Amino acid sequence: MSNVATGTRIRPLDELDIGSIVRIDERITGIYRPDVWEQRAGYYLRRDPDASQVAEVDGKVVGFMLGEIRSGEFGLEEPSGWIERFGIDPDQRGKDLGKQMFAAMCRHFKGRGAHVIRTLVDRKETGVTGFLDALGFKPSALQALEIAL
Repeated sequence: MSNVATGTRIRPLDELDIGSIVRIDERITGIYRPDVWEQRAGYYLRRDPDASQVAEVDGKVVGFMLGEIRSGEFGLEEPSGWIERFGIDPDQRGKDLGKQMFAAMCRHFKGRGAHVIRTLVDRKETGVTGFLDALGFKPSALQALEIAL
């Protein structure tokens, strides 16, 4: 059973959150990557500024979920929500913050006409796949393909 954090607020991402995302990512990966996150956050803020969400606990950003609405890609004409990057400070896990950010993104996507949300996952990342499974994601008829260069 999860423990919902008190003093929690879920809100849209803004550019002032990039430093917090860098900090969270470094706690998760052990790698300091400010350039990566400045570029990625900027991309989502330009494409769909209200889609991506952050979780605050007692005024401090402790989680993020980045995504957007897309249509016309991969032969899919209908608008689809895409969740592409997310992370929660390891000290804040188990408090339903990911579920709350996901719910906020679902509301945004539905309000923009999406009927489905998609993501890609490396099945070897069991923590990520477990989280997505818990949210209700299922395998899709779409298949990711790749070729080595």
